[in-house]
Amino acid sequence: MKKFFALFLIPTAVVEEWKKTTSPEKMKVASDEMMQAWAKWVKDHKKMFVDEGLPLGKTKRVTAENISDIKNDMNWYFIVEAESHEAAAKIFQGHPHLQIPGSSIEVMEIPPMPRMQ
Repeated sequence: MKKFFALFLIPTAVVEEWKKTTSPEKMKVASDEMMQAWAKWVKDHKKMFVDEGLPLGKTKRVTAENISDIKNDMNWYFIVEAESHEAAAKIFQGHPHLQIPGSSIEVMEIPPMPRMQ
């Protein structure tokens, strides 16, 4: 079995617009419904996880020049095992995250570590 890193993305503009146009009550209801669907999805696919993942927080970009606060579209990650890249991608078809407008899930193979000399 190969390992794959799945990165969940939501455009920051979508999140900002949702916060501006949605009441706190509606936001809570929508978030609760999403998390219930998410929990069911995790339970249904648990056997494939190497790591059930976690939400991703605020971001700092480190360059040769400085460290700065930035915003990006990254939201959550999982690590799964599958026979192929295609099979790993199919695991995430129909995931509740994809109900969010403009959202996506990027699935990348985690190749074996090259030997360091």
